[in-house]
Amino acid sequence: MRFAGALERLWPEENREGPLGLAVSGGPDSLALLFLAASILPGEIAVMSVDHGLRPEAKAEVDLVENVCRALSIPFARTKVKLASGNVQGKAREARYRALGQWAHQEGLGAVATAHHTDDAAETLLMRLVRGSGIAGLAGVREWTHVPGFDDVALIRPLLGFRKCELERVVEACGITPVRDPSNEDRAFDRVRVRQHLSEHEWLDAQGLAASAQHLAEGWRALEWYAQADWEEMVALEKTAEGLPQYRYFCNAPRTIQIETVQRIVAQLGGRVSRGEAGTAADRLWRGENASLGGVLGRCDVEKVEKVGVEMRVWRFVPEPPRRTH
Repeated sequence: MRFAGALERLWPEENREGPLGLAVSGGPDSLALLFLAASILPGEIAVMSVDHGLRPEAKAEVDLVENVCRALSIPFARTKVKLASGNVQGKAREARYRALGQWAHQEGLGAVATAHHTDDAAETLLMRLVRGSGIAGLAGVREWTHVPGFDDVALIRPLLGFRKCELERVVEACGITPVRDPSNEDRAFDRVRVRQHLSEHEWLDAQGLAASAQHLAEGWRALEWYAQADWEEMVALEKTAEGLPQYRYFCNAPRTIQIETVQRIVAQLGGRVSRGEAGTAADRLWRGENASLGGVLGRCDVEKVEKVGVEMRVWRFVPEPPRRTH
């Protein structure tokens, strides 16, 4: 069975410690995930539904999921989250993952699974291409990662090899009428417009686009490996004359790796910057100019590296002095 194969590849049986947690909204995709997982892992799954408080129908939708779980004797949890101001879909996603991560800790789950599928991956790739995203963004929906903000909670997506129409048929075969979120038809959202465009143009093959996203994800994993090596070999923590923490970075890597390392250094010093901001700072430092970002000051110099006997650019990063106020 295709689902069982994907599950074994992403979450091998010998690595499992605790049940698999499923994020289920009541829509056809996540209900299909529930039914498929229940058939493969009986007694080894748990379900959470998140009410984002955006629509009055949400409570009834969570009730639907709870009733399905009760009929299948699957542990069920519900939670209602409060969204921060800003992009609604983005803030809902952040709140949902935060709730899932906390639930995974509380229940001792071995991993969390979401119902992202082939069509989702294709839509995400097109949206990010239009926005000019870098490789990290174009890698899109990853099969295996961590729940954002919870580096000890694995997040898997075993349905990425399935089309949405296939998942619809799974739910139909189980005799359940899924939830239909009206926001999925609202053209005010970029994803809805992209989804409709894909459905209207046969030459835009969702499976081909999803495959490209996976190839990009593999390339990004290689760059992450390179960035980790750059961090371990070229970055050192020092102290300034005033006793402040200072990171020294012998920079001799391609720009993509520079960005990852600069972003990580800023994070270590308590700041937070985007890859775009880290790239702008790296460009300034490469030109020999100072750069200020995320409360961190970067300075450029050239030094001889003793163990290799050659001169290299060295960038030093320290917490930025507090601004004077009058």
